[in-house]
Amino acid sequence: MKKHKISHLPASEIDAQYAKQVAQIASLEHQLDWLKRQVFGRKSEQLLSDSNEQTELFVKDNSATSKPDSIEIKSHRRKSNKQLSGDEVNDTGLRFDDSVPQKIIEVDAPELNGDNADQYEIIDYKEQARLAQQPGSYVVLIYRKPVVRHKTKETVRTEPTLNTVLEGCYADVSVLAGIMVDKAVYHLPLYRQHQRMSDAGIQLSRATLTHWIQKAIALLYPIYQAQLEHILQSKILAMDEVPIKVGRKSKGKMKQTYYWPIYGEQDEIAFTWSQNRGFLHAKNQLTGFNGTLLTDGYTAYTKTVNQLNEQNQNVTHASCWAHCRRYFEKSLKMEPELAKYALLKIADLYQVEQHIRDENLDEQSALDYRQKHAEPVIDEFFNWIYEQRQRPELLPSNPISKALKYADERYHQLKVYLGDANIQIDTNHLERALRVIPMGRKNYLFCWSELGAENMGVLQTQVSEFIF
Repeated sequence: MKKHKISHLPASEIDAQYAKQVAQIASLEHQLDWLKRQVFGRKSEQLLSDSNEQTELFVKDNSATSKPDSIEIKSHRRKSNKQLSGDEVNDTGLRFDDSVPQKIIEVDAPELNGDNADQYEIIDYKEQARLAQQPGSYVVLIYRKPVVRHKTKETVRTEPTLNTVLEGCYADVSVLAGIMVDKAVYHLPLYRQHQRMSDAGIQLSRATLTHWIQKAIALLYPIYQAQLEHILQSKILAMDEVPIKVGRKSKGKMKQTYYWPIYGEQDEIAFTWSQNRGFLHAKNQLTGFNGTLLTDGYTAYTKTVNQLNEQNQNVTHASCWAHCRRYFEKSLKMEPELAKYALLKIADLYQVEQHIRDENLDEQSALDYRQKHAEPVIDEFFNWIYEQRQRPELLPSNPISKALKYADERYHQLKVYLGDANIQIDTNHLERALRVIPMGRKNYLFCWSELGAENMGVLQTQVSEFIF
């Protein structure tokens, strides 16, 4: 018979190993739940709760999704077109404004063409609208210039060659602008634009199309530089980073680079580009800036602010509450009570901001309201965080421990917005503006070269204000 070895480990060490295994299992289950949510679950971070303490900013109305005992169906009544407000409306319910081109198609009445046509007369017209689509078309502009000969001097003269946007280029400015708008606004890759031109009968190489857009973007570069300089004159900046694949790193792999969008206080944004995510790029871009920098919790920004202040600049670092909230939202599965408490406290802060917007308070009134209603909530929140971090049963691997540590380490940065009514509570306005990069990335996937990535940042800077 095989003898089993009897463990001679002390009971305390066995308990420690058991606790470690339990923590590892809990961590793996948390990672698995997160992965399932990314693939199959909802992406919204809204807190669904039955508590009356939850604010309307983070709770959905479940009355629409609950199944009633009985369903009452109202009788159908067709609305009259006269009740509809807005732009032009016709009998089909089609709405359109004056910018939409219209084509009138005359429909002949057979009575007016028959033998008894003289017995009929037109007393009115009825119009019936249909929404139609025609393929995008190109037109070749042929400038016909007369060649003039002087009868007595016998000299020949013709008008000089018309100036073009790009010297020696046969592309009209409308084509160049259209290519850039399709690329940056509608995220249409150049190869698809090339296919559309080929379908329209235009024989053009893709290299020529790439050359056109590179030369056209180069003309926008001075405007981009001026806009970036104007943004750096702001007293409050928001900054973030977003990845983009650029160039070839090795066989089958591309280099991971980053755009660093900078958002100014006049709703301007500039997309700067760097080959890495290091703090040196942010430091170089913000050289000369004095004011408040609002960012997420990435430690590179803290290092950037510290080094800028060492250069005799005056930069204050503010952190985003939405990113702080995100850590607690991720820990709802493992620690629902603690995470829910934190989320409700942060919801109270957002309720204060909602009141300021609804009442359209001036700067001083908004500042006073924040300090009166938001500051006590923040003090209570961080006192609670300090108490929770003293609990020995909360292991460092626990998601709630990471959320508590994240918030505690950014105590001063998260309170900066209380001292200036112009500082926003989060960087959501910047994240909405930088969505153009992920949206475009789903279409063109990557940039072929570093120059192409820089050019894309310049182009996206110029058109972003027209998108959002």
